[in-house]
Amino acid sequence: MNHTDEIYFAGGCLWGVQEFFRHVPGVLETEAGRINGTSQTLSNEYDGYAEGVRVCFDAKVTNLYALFLDFFEIINPYSLNQQGEDIGEKYRTGIYSQNINHRRKATQFIKSRDDSERIMVEIKTLKNFVRSADEHQNRLARFPLDYCHIPKNLMDKYKSSDH
Repeated sequence: MNHTDEIYFAGGCLWGVQEFFRHVPGVLETEAGRINGTSQTLSNEYDGYAEGVRVCFDAKVTNLYALFLDFFEIINPYSLNQQGEDIGEKYRTGIYSQNINHRRKATQFIKSRDDSERIMVEIKTLKNFVRSADEHQNRLARFPLDYCHIPKNLMDKYKSSDH
């Protein structure tokens, strides 16, 4: 029986989101890309996409709730279209999936929080994902001194326990 599942997170610059999630226990694979733009190409002008990461995980090792907790640790959930120094609609925060149960669980997660009224994280159906160019895949693993809005101590949270 297959226990792999996937969900998509947009949390500002995709470099940091990918670098963080690729070390989370139970995450099998990450892929940086553009979420819910209107085109299937990287060569167009901005088309409404959010920078984000596909997170493929082993549902026997981790679950959506744990991934949501991790995601909320690395973003400012109250910020609209900005994370750190990255400003613009493409840097908005969101949780995306084609699976309605994933979206329901994300909505329940947010509604269960005391600060739910202030949260700017969108929850939407995944309509489109365009993989970023190779130069953007695992970028911070190759260039760890590049800018990232995620504090280094948080970025390294799971690095010592890599799977």
